[in-house]
Amino acid sequence: GENVIFLANHQSEADPQVVSCLFETVGKEMGDLAAHVTYVAGHKVTTDALAVPFSMGRNLLCIHSKKHIDADPETKPAKSRQNMTAMNSMLKGLKEGGMAIWVAPSGGRDRRNVESGKIPIAPFDQKTVDMFRLMGNKSKVPTHFYPMAMVSYDLCPPPDFVEAGVGEQRNVRFTPIGIAICDEVPNVGGAEKRHLFTEKAEEECIAGYTDLLKGLKMDKYIPEEYSL
Repeated sequence: GENVIFLANHQSEADPQVVSCLFETVGKEMGDLAAHVTYVAGHKVTTDALAVPFSMGRNLLCIHSKKHIDADPETKPAKSRQNMTAMNSMLKGLKEGGMAIWVAPSGGRDRRNVESGKIPIAPFDQKTVDMFRLMGNKSKVPTHFYPMAMVSYDLCPPPDFVEAGVGEQRNVRFTPIGIAICDEVPNVGGAEKRHLFTEKAEEECIAGYTDLLKGLKMDKYIPEEYSL
C-alpha cells in the first residue's frame, strides 16, 4: 500500500490516544487504521511518569528533538545515534509501504500565550518537514502528506514554558477534544521552493484548528491573527 504522513500540531501528551479514540468514533475501519499509526515522539514519553500511561498501546518511534539533544552535551552523541537508528527504522517501514505516521513538525507542544490566554499553533520546523518529505521520496513508494489539526490542550495542559527535564507539573481535565484531517498537500517542488510546502501545511493546519475551536465553542483560544 501507499504511505500517509500526518503533519500535526501537538497539544498534550495524550495526543496519540486522542487520535486513536476519535478515529474509532468514525467506524471500525478507521479504528483499525488508528491502531497501526506510528507516532513520532520525544524521549519523555518513555521516561515521564504522566506521559508513559498515555503512550501505552501505541506504536512509538522515539526521536530526540534538537532542543533536547543540545540541552546536555554529554548525552548528545548517544541521542544522535538513537535518532539515526529510529530514522533507519522508519525508512524501512516506508519502503515496505502501507505505513501511517503522525508527527508534530514543531518539535513540541503548543504553548499558551500567558498575556492573552490564546493558544497559537507552534510553528512548523522547515528542516523537520524537509526530512519527512525526503524520507517519502527515498522510499520509492507513493507518500501522501495530510495536515492534522488537533484540539486537546485543556485535556492535559503543558507548562507555559519549555522544560528540558521530566516531572513537569500538569493536571488532567475532562474537556472537549477534536481533530480535523485537512486537504492533502502535494509532495511536489524542488529545494528552492520547499518553504512553500511547509507554509501550506501550516496554513491548512491553522485553518482546521480555528474551525475546530469554533465548533467546540472554544473561540476564546483563537489567536487574533487567525481571525484576520
